[in-house]
Amino acid sequence: MIKINSLEIRKAILLAPMEDVTDISFRLVCRELGADIVYTEFVNSEGLVRANEKTHKKLKIIEEERPVGIQIYGANIDSMVGAGKIAEAENPDLIDINAGCWVKNVVGCGAGSALLKDPPYMQQLVKAVVDSTSLPITVKTRLGWDEKSIQILEVAKRMEDAGAVALTVHCRTRKAGHKGEADWSWITQIKEVVNIPVILNGNVLTAQDVKNAFDETGADGIMIARGAIGNPWIFKEAKELLSVGKITTVVDEELRIKTCLRHLYLAIEVKGEKRAVLEHRKFYTGYLKSLYNASKVRSELMMYVEYAPVEELLLNYLSELKNHTLTV
Repeated sequence: MIKINSLEIRKAILLAPMEDVTDISFRLVCRELGADIVYTEFVNSEGLVRANEKTHKKLKIIEEERPVGIQIYGANIDSMVGAGKIAEAENPDLIDINAGCWVKNVVGCGAGSALLKDPPYMQQLVKAVVDSTSLPITVKTRLGWDEKSIQILEVAKRMEDAGAVALTVHCRTRKAGHKGEADWSWITQIKEVVNIPVILNGNVLTAQDVKNAFDETGADGIMIARGAIGNPWIFKEAKELLSVGKITTVVDEELRIKTCLRHLYLAIEVKGEKRAVLEHRKFYTGYLKSLYNASKVRSELMMYVEYAPVEELLLNYLSELKNHTLTV
């Protein structure tokens, strides 16, 4: 069970923070479809303390998406403390510290999974943020820098000692990135050495994966990242599988297209029409996956920068799909 302040969730299913994905609109869609906790895109601590306007905009949250966490990253303790205070002012339910991002531009400045190279410093950084804010602090990390330096058991204990109230572990090393299978067996071992909730992340792409992860590891929560892109109903499916033993949601062409439009509509409310329509293009592949004639429709969608023609095209496409289903 995850207990954060007054929040108590048994078998929690969380939406992972993802750059250029988990903005307000996507977080709302996932909350509507059953995600228990959602997170902002990760936010650069240096950008926050230097008052970068674009960076600060990533902190925006709204009441309808709660409970929501803001994730921050960085390597400098003073900057992370400052970023934590700035994030706290936005009144999230919690703050998460990214100690797991594996991409070069993040680890190159000593942030993300680069913190795993120096567990004592990582502990010092997390404790400094914990001590500087009244909000619950969680940490998301990986098993280790590479297969020769898997030190997650030490790191987990250090995070607990630093005051983190929960720990999310992507069950791969930094070197592995997203390659290969995530080794879920580490979750059981981590739970034996800490008393805080442990959340599993990595290789969770279907509702069945969620159930298997809970059954095999006893994790307190499961965090879904790439498995939710173009597939936000994974949360609803997983909840059904856990509660009644089967998936009752039918992910048909109507659900796919109407969820796609709902997502875009919410994005327009937050970002404005043109920007939202342009940025939504990256989601069409997921939403229209496996549908008849989808590639042609995706190509047409790339022509538009307004909502009305996108909606018209997709609703006409939905009618076409229903007629196609009747004739095959």
